[in-house]
Amino acid sequence: MDSRTPTPDGPRDRLPNLFEVLQRRTTAPVDLYSFYIYMRDVQRSVDYLDFWLDVSQHMSLCRHYVRELRRSVLISTPELDKAGAGSKRSSQVLDNFDSNRGRTSSDQGPSQAQRQSGDQRLSAFLRTDATSNHKHSPHNSQGSEVQRSEDNTPSSEVPPRPSYINDPHSSNTSPLVNSNSSPNHTVARADIRASAEKILYTYLLPGAEREIILPQGILNDITNSIEKEGRDDPEVFDAAKDYVFQAMERDAFPGFLRAKALGNIVQPSMMLRLIVGLVALFAALWTSFVLIFLDAKRSTRCWEILPFTVGIYLLLSHQYMLDPILALVGYSEYTFMSFSRIKEPFVRKLLNRRALMCLAWVVMLDIILCCLFIFVPGRRL
Repeated sequence: MDSRTPTPDGPRDRLPNLFEVLQRRTTAPVDLYSFYIYMRDVQRSVDYLDFWLDVSQHMSLCRHYVRELRRSVLISTPELDKAGAGSKRSSQVLDNFDSNRGRTSSDQGPSQAQRQSGDQRLSAFLRTDATSNHKHSPHNSQGSEVQRSEDNTPSSEVPPRPSYINDPHSSNTSPLVNSNSSPNHTVARADIRASAEKILYTYLLPGAEREIILPQGILNDITNSIEKEGRDDPEVFDAAKDYVFQAMERDAFPGFLRAKALGNIVQPSMMLRLIVGLVALFAALWTSFVLIFLDAKRSTRCWEILPFTVGIYLLLSHQYMLDPILALVGYSEYTFMSFSRIKEPFVRKLLNRRALMCLAWVVMLDIILCCLFIFVPGRRL
């Protein structure tokens, strides 16, 4: 439970937790973009992350809708005392939501125990709104008719979509960049319904395009809530969202931290270093024995230092999942031969310590092997 508790933004003297990564409170190489690439290329289960992000986007859409509804109520009924009891009751619900919007689930942990009552009010209000005719609905407000048929998702404050995760250099212009601004268009109630149905048909129904595996009980509850009860409030997906979060936290996130916080190279680079390192070490040993049995001078045998150094360096880089020189200059590998600056301070310090330890092993093993093959007496066969 403590691992999901949010912490204030600022320098951390520890590794981040999964919720901080998902909420974009971290920087490279342990940011959301890196985690997305890890889930896509290593875990091969990026659909689970996309589901969690889409549900978060659905929650954001619902909050925008209710804020716009409250704004519409305030504009159309400036004197609430003259309004009916229903309008007063709706306005009170909207006022309560607005006063708690700074403490909603976007700032809290993903589990139900940590969710503030503001989100529960939001879902309850949306359920009530779905079964009643709101004359103050945003799609009836002035100026919304023109935009109702346009975009169905907010232009900002939304989680990243897969189409934005194709080029590491595009992260600065994609929704991966944290934004607290509101969308540029009015959110209609039909948008919320369409968002809920899209999540259901994309991830949850059997044979869906990007079907994820969830307990059957959770799937049945979500399907019945959306298709039979007509619900589209965020609480519909709470159980599935918690389940997916716990699965990522248990199965994927520890490996992500090992790969990005304790290392700075990806698996293809590791395999390349292993192959080249073994070839270099074999060449160094072969050359050393040839020079010994040719009774070459020790000054000539000093050239053995080069292949031994290359072989040991590459093999230890594979073993540590770390390129020491690359780490000391402050770079980490996103994808094969694609590098970015290390911006997370604690990760930078951690990688520097590991890089110095790795270099110390390289120097020590290099000295041992070179002394063994340089100073051993030669014998010509």
